[in-house]
Amino acid sequence: MAVCLVWVEDPAYVEVVAADLGPWSELVEAGPGLVLVETDETVSRVYHEVKWRLPEACGLLVAAVAERPKARGVAGGTVSWLRERLPLPDRG
Repeated sequence: MAVCLVWVEDPAYVEVVAADLGPWSELVEAGPGLVLVETDETVSRVYHEVKWRLPEACGLLVAAVAERPKARGVAGGTVSWLRERLPLPDRG
């Protein structure tokens, strides 16, 4: 499984994205317009599945997250969710 970070310009559309099944096994809203998804699919597949659910003018960014990011001020449970799925960065 991989984790992708999804940013949707208009946070109101996060509900639209989360309401339908997509190429992810789990989705968590980390903050307004900021979503983390667990997926077996590529970044491109996740991007297109989200894009098709948004209006044309709504900004979108999708990126793979390989290591646990530092986070503060995110929704409750987000850090635990990340901890369960991603390793700490190398300290080398």
